[in-house]
Amino acid sequence: MSGRLWSGVVAVLLVVAPLDSAGMLEIYFIDVEGGQATLIATPGGETMLVDAGYAGRGMFQSKAGDLRDARDAQRIAATARDAGVKRIDYLLVTHFHQDHDGGVPELAQLIPIGTFIDHGTIPEEAEKTVAGALEAFAAYSAVRARGRHLEPRPGDRLPLKDVDAVVVSSGGATIARSLPAAGEPNRRCSPSELAAAESVENPRSTGLLLQFGRFRFLDLGDLTGRPLYNLVCPSNHIGPVDVYLVAHHGGRDAADSATLTAFRPRAAILNNGAVKGGDPEMFTLLRSVPTTEVWQLHRAERRDAANFPDDQIANLDESTAHGIKVTAYRDGSFLVRNARTGLVRSFPAR
Repeated sequence: MSGRLWSGVVAVLLVVAPLDSAGMLEIYFIDVEGGQATLIATPGGETMLVDAGYAGRGMFQSKAGDLRDARDAQRIAATARDAGVKRIDYLLVTHFHQDHDGGVPELAQLIPIGTFIDHGTIPEEAEKTVAGALEAFAAYSAVRARGRHLEPRPGDRLPLKDVDAVVVSSGGATIARSLPAAGEPNRRCSPSELAAAESVENPRSTGLLLQFGRFRFLDLGDLTGRPLYNLVCPSNHIGPVDVYLVAHHGGRDAADSATLTAFRPRAAILNNGAVKGGDPEMFTLLRSVPTTEVWQLHRAERRDAANFPDDQIANLDESTAHGIKVTAYRDGSFLVRNARTGLVRSFPAR
């Protein structure tokens, strides 16, 4: 892999964002074909990776092996090189499914990892819903044992400099009190939550609200079911965000209008794959919010998919591995860049 993952051919800057002498926050959404791998570089020079995609050649049944076949670990390492990152200071694993923790054993051979952050353990019943989850967790935890380990609770703040990183969900629990600028009743709440498609680990996802100045980024992993509902109903505990990594890869079990009413994202990122995530129900919901601009890591190939415009899609098929990059400034303005085309969209401060 090379810088071609992030080097677009043509850059179109629609509105120029102001340069901020206090630095900027960079967020790289890496293509791991419908898993998650999000690299965050803070203004203070620290790095955090949220999840590490799959092991091996990139399937749920794949196992760590020859590094030359470590598709997702290699893509993450290539992005780190492009970003000038030589070390992952913090690795946050949202939950213990193979498309999130599978790539860790191989990644740890390619780049040093300092501190591991997660919700601790996996219930044995997780194997009944996702075969191989326990074996993947054992491989991950063996790597985790060689570093520092944090197990934060909802409401805890991560020890990052220059940004405020608060855990909003973990292990099936959520924050009990609303964050600042939140707490208002949510008029779109239904009597009950959408049922989680996977009922064991996904609802245990560790979710993070990252704030840099006035800019706010929300990543909930695959949070679904009652915990996702509790974040936004009956009151909105999160408040408006600028960028929202759509929960559960844009699956139908995260397509609750109460979430978008609460979060009101200006940009929504779908970390879907060509054939994973990006369900029609989520496309319908996102299209119903004209104030939200949607960016996809992949064009969804299912027949009933209602994809957004090609210039907002990083990969039109599985032959490429382009990413999406957000550059945020302290005043709340930010840029979104499609590495496939070089297109840049600018969002001013609110």
